[in-house]
Amino acid sequence: MSRKLESKVALITGSGRGIGRAIALKLASEGARIVVNDLDADPAQETVQAIRAAGGEAVACVGSVSAADFAERFVGTAINEYKGLDIIINNAGYTWDNVIQKMTDEQWYAMLDCHLTAPFRILRAAQPVMRALSKAETEAGRRIVRKVVNISSVAGLFGNAGQTNYAAAKAGIVGMTQTLAKEWGRMNVTVNCVAYGFIKTRLTVTADGAATANIDGRDIKVGVNPDLMAAMERGIPLGRGGTPEEAAGAVYLLCIPESDYVSGQTLMCSGGLTGI
Repeated sequence: MSRKLESKVALITGSGRGIGRAIALKLASEGARIVVNDLDADPAQETVQAIRAAGGEAVACVGSVSAADFAERFVGTAINEYKGLDIIINNAGYTWDNVIQKMTDEQWYAMLDCHLTAPFRILRAAQPVMRALSKAETEAGRRIVRKVVNISSVAGLFGNAGQTNYAAAKAGIVGMTQTLAKEWGRMNVTVNCVAYGFIKTRLTVTADGAATANIDGRDIKVGVNPDLMAAMERGIPLGRGGTPEEAAGAVYLLCIPESDYVSGQTLMCSGGLTGI
């Protein structure tokens, strides 16, 4: 039986760990060739090696998605290594929370830079490549559908206390998705969005809810207090947080041929949670 993404070339930001790694492994298992990205070289290479060990193809493009030169380097890696570009997953992200009266400009712009400006730059850099590929295919009488999946959050759809910056950025990516679905349809590119609820990753689950992670040179508090986490899970209709693999499944649905006529949509992956 043929694999659904055989020989497709997929760019996935933040794919060294967590949800991004699960997405990379899932798409690779269906035949996609992956450009893995992470802030740090070690986790990026670990994902690359895991894909190769399973018989897949992958290379790493290490660095911050917020860097001014990252988008061109990321797209260039796909072209240089695999001579194509079929799937873009804008997944990289983190949270840096505070109530608005205590939120600094640095916190505000960090979230917009990571969750909104970085996807904008990547998609801007990818547009000429996708346009050229689509034009050549049309002239040859072929029709190939390409995919963009942006990652939002229930916070971007409904807001969340303490996350003005994150919620604003995640709401923005929904608007970007809907706009590019209109602009890129003529190139046979579908553009969709997945809005996650509570997914258990290293950034949400810690032993005491008070750990930190170094992100772009900043020590950012990560994790959720276990008591608060239990209360959050009780509010989810399915009664639990999701796994990275389940989160990856939602992205996968929007990458396979069965979704070739789905575009401009936001799919909630939240265990039935429809508000915060």
